[in-house]
Amino acid sequence: MFKNFKQDLPASIIVFFVALPLCLGIALASGAPLFSGIIAGIIGGIVVGYASGSPLGVSGPAAGLAVVVFAALQTLGSWEAFLVAVIIAGIVQLILGYAKAGFIAYFFPSSVIKGMLAGIGLIIIIKQVPHAVGYDATFEGDETLPSVINDNVWEIILSVYEKLTPGALLISIISMAILILWDVYLTKKSKVFQILQGPIVVVGLGILFFNLFKTNTLPFVLDADQLVRLPVTENLSQFFQNFYFPDFSILSNPDVYKIGVVMAIIASVETLLCVEATDKLDPYKRVTPTNRELKAQGLGNLISGFVGGLPITQVIVRSSANITFGARSKLSTILHGLFLLISVIAVAQYLNMIPLASLAAILIMVGYKLAKVELFVKSFKQGFEQFLPFIVTVISILLSDLLTGIMIGVVVSLAFTLYHSYKNSHFMSENLVDVKGHRVHHITLAEQVTFFNKASIINLLEKLPEQSKVVIDASGSTFVDHDILEVIADFKLHAGFKKIEVETIGI
Repeated sequence: MFKNFKQDLPASIIVFFVALPLCLGIALASGAPLFSGIIAGIIGGIVVGYASGSPLGVSGPAAGLAVVVFAALQTLGSWEAFLVAVIIAGIVQLILGYAKAGFIAYFFPSSVIKGMLAGIGLIIIIKQVPHAVGYDATFEGDETLPSVINDNVWEIILSVYEKLTPGALLISIISMAILILWDVYLTKKSKVFQILQGPIVVVGLGILFFNLFKTNTLPFVLDADQLVRLPVTENLSQFFQNFYFPDFSILSNPDVYKIGVVMAIIASVETLLCVEATDKLDPYKRVTPTNRELKAQGLGNLISGFVGGLPITQVIVRSSANITFGARSKLSTILHGLFLLISVIAVAQYLNMIPLASLAAILIMVGYKLAKVELFVKSFKQGFEQFLPFIVTVISILLSDLLTGIMIGVVVSLAFTLYHSYKNSHFMSENLVDVKGHRVHHITLAEQVTFFNKASIINLLEKLPEQSKVVIDASGSTFVDHDILEVIADFKLHAGFKKIEVETIGI
């Protein structure tokens, strides 16, 4: 596990800096205690990271569940009661893992997965622009907040015209310049710059600028809501006071089971989609065992529920940041969880000096790498049937949410599949003549003929001319749907009215 330590350590530090504000922001958006987001991040890193078979995936709290958590808290009445639902979700995920339900991940087309990545990249950029220019009226969310365009266009307009902060803007511009310089030039010049990653320098400079700005009267001073906000604990006693424990008296309420199952399904689908996307981003193209991933997520949610954490999924922003900055193994994920644990115990007061503008610059670079122009061009060149599901998925995610966008993209892909199924149900040869001088239409059915092919076969049979012969050959078919057999049987009954002779083979 430690053979890639040189690559995994700097990547884990970057993921830690990215995960820290996201954990807090998602807790805030969920209406949960802030510390619950940190707990979920720690468990997602250490527990799920160790149990998972994903070499580069990072788990933690995700905004895709924020709305569910917020609504569940209103229904169940308390955070302690909600934790029981998290435990139930974990148990359901463990059952799904042992039932080998992870195969679902392989039914999502690659064009939709690429569209998901590009859509998430654009959302990251849109969400971080306000923080980059100093408009921090809302804490940043994650990659899947619903209606991101509607929510954030107004924020961006306000940030430019009303709320622009010179200090935050200066930090983000310098940070972006450093990141681009590091990525394009410096890492190719020396191994030193490969070990000392640009985002680490950006975070360090952000802390330096914050302290410089607060010592003068220039209009560069940053407000408290423009910095990372981590709960500060002075000793272990205060640290453990931040934990909550489940109230099992809620087990008599049927709502807790419904909420637990819903969370399990949403968290599992998001995790499996993220696994598929992360495997595509992996430079070594390793394949994550999906059933093991469901078990790992179930274990993580089980523990998170017992100690007061938010529900956990594998998350694409942190996973893509992990890959972007050179991680090689899951040691990076585990280390980032350890850093979250150490930070809340020992150095929270120093981490609270990190400007959100510094983190926004890092995330904007991550978003750009997910949604490069080259990705759109490459998808377009692959043809209409690849580009349409891709671009529909991107637009749908931007205008709705992650799961809705993906489902719309899958429906578009499925439409093409159905069209090809409709077109490729059979092959017909018409160059034969029988002893009576009738033209013989020899219809060879495809290897698999399902109800999707029903319309095309009915149209074909109805167009056959009178006083002809048709041979319907299923000798090479391994499966013929009952619907198709009914169509053929019905055709046999009324073919006599058109004086059509019908012969079947293999049916």
